[in-house]
Amino acid sequence: MSSILVISNGKIESNNFSKFYMSNKVAVYRKEHFNAAHRLNNPSWDGDKNASVFGKCNNPNYHGHNYELIVKVVGEPAADTGFVIDLGGLSQLIEENVLNRFDHKNLNMDCKEFEHLNPTAENITIVIYRILREKLDPKLDLQVRLYETERNFVEYPA
Repeated sequence: MSSILVISNGKIESNNFSKFYMSNKVAVYRKEHFNAAHRLNNPSWDGDKNASVFGKCNNPNYHGHNYELIVKVVGEPAADTGFVIDLGGLSQLIEENVLNRFDHKNLNMDCKEFEHLNPTAENITIVIYRILREKLDPKLDLQVRLYETERNFVEYPA
């Protein structure tokens, strides 16, 4: 038995949900870049342990990364616009709340979010997720991917 897809009120529906189900959710992505310096360090450890665990990332003079940020937003396209989210608006949201906060900053010294939080790629990603999550419509799903290097990246939520 074949399914017939019908568009009704801006939504795609099937007459045969028992054999065929098509989600109306769509993922949209926005890629941004920012540069930041940081130092990985646990103040409760001595210098030798910090150097052993964090290696060159424990440099007391800090080091930097050219981060690539990919923000994924998932939801159903709105009937009136066809957008899950306006990508121009998403770009502006990221710029105002993430890039302006972290770009060309020393994360340890310039950003209150990392005053007592080690600025690992994992923690940076969680912080960015929380910043954006509180600004987005709760009906939208959010995922943040942060590339610290070309080969090392973190995604939250997992």
